[in-house]
Amino acid sequence: MSDIRADFSGPSVAEAGFGDYIALLKPRVMSLVVFTALVGLLVAPGSLHPIEALAAIIFIALGGGASGALNMWWDADIDRVMKRTANRPIPAGRVAPDEAMALGVALSGFAVIMLWLATNALAGALLAFTIFFYAVIYTMWLKRATPQNIVIGGAAGAFPPMIGWVAVTGSVSIEAALMFMLIFMWTPPHFWALALFMKSDYHKARVPMLTVTHGRKATRAHILVYTVALVPFALLAGVTSIGGPVYLALAVGLNLLFLMGAVSIWRRSEAAAQEDGYRAEKRFFRFSLIYLFAHFMAFLLEAALARLPAYAEFAASFSLLGGA
Repeated sequence: MSDIRADFSGPSVAEAGFGDYIALLKPRVMSLVVFTALVGLLVAPGSLHPIEALAAIIFIALGGGASGALNMWWDADIDRVMKRTANRPIPAGRVAPDEAMALGVALSGFAVIMLWLATNALAGALLAFTIFFYAVIYTMWLKRATPQNIVIGGAAGAFPPMIGWVAVTGSVSIEAALMFMLIFMWTPPHFWALALFMKSDYHKARVPMLTVTHGRKATRAHILVYTVALVPFALLAGVTSIGGPVYLALAVGLNLLFLMGAVSIWRRSEAAAQEDGYRAEKRFFRFSLIYLFAHFMAFLLEAALARLPAYAEFAASFSLLGGA
């Protein structure tokens, strides 16, 4: 699949506003980074001083934003040909590519060093690796090289709760690993569902998304396979120190609904999907956002309930793995 970067010279640059530089940091993606990192930090055993905790979340957020800026710098050529990204600051001509690159590099260095100083070296190293993975391994290499781009690249979005955990504990545990795996395995069905009804954009940009290289039928099958593989990780988290009866009850219901949605998508013919405007696929995509948010909210709820002695003793009987 040919690279269209060589064809991209970029439009002339108009004067950028403050909002354009904020847009470079991908605030929607950053909100997910902040939320999952905050959960990882709050459910970890031990605690940070509130100022340290706030600083840690700010620096993790800045690291996520730096990744977004580097991604937009590198992908400006394909962003300009995709309807949903054509108005981003670089392809729209409001920010120069070199400015975006400089912002991304500067924020990356600042965020990593400051997180290290505010918490510990391992947290800083994990943030550095996350930025490198997203900006270089995923954006510069995998995204244009393989239809498995979103599978491997999904690791970048899965690190924030682990970084939050490590910021408190200074080490990685099974709980942190399971939060990572929950996001890592969730990412492919989430993005492939989007790709099912956004295929024309990816095809036009010559990005080898699975829908482009293997077709929608194969993509539907992959969504089902990865959804099935996701379920054990979601449920296993419930029998660790961050889980408990409330989380398990919610996880069972959510995963049953998610599986039913994946099966429904797998069974659908392309003709039926086109006829109703990919209604089921869009519904599955929207539910996938609720699915992830609800799991991490349940982790927070379990942490809050664990402050009640009677509930903590009851919940402890569910903990078979790990331990705080």
